[in-house]
Amino acid sequence: MADGKPWFRVKRHGYGAGPPCSWEGWAVVALYIGLLLASAVLYGKAHPRLVGAFVVVMTLVVMLVARWKSDAPWQWRDGEED
Repeated sequence: MADGKPWFRVKRHGYGAGPPCSWEGWAVVALYIGLLLASAVLYGKAHPRLVGAFVVVMTLVVMLVARWKSDAPWQWRDGEED
């Protein structure tokens, strides 16, 4: 986990992070959605492949931020306590 308070909590079941748990996490998600919508509206019809590539890159960036700012390491969880 990164220093400071977490922005995302890891899932109890499965792999990865769940919804944000701080305003910073929600800001990351809001920025992500805003950028995706803006790219689709501005460039969707003229450059659909560019928008698709942008979606992939932005999704990877959000996943990296969520992993970096999670409260615990990402690993498979089956709901049982460690």
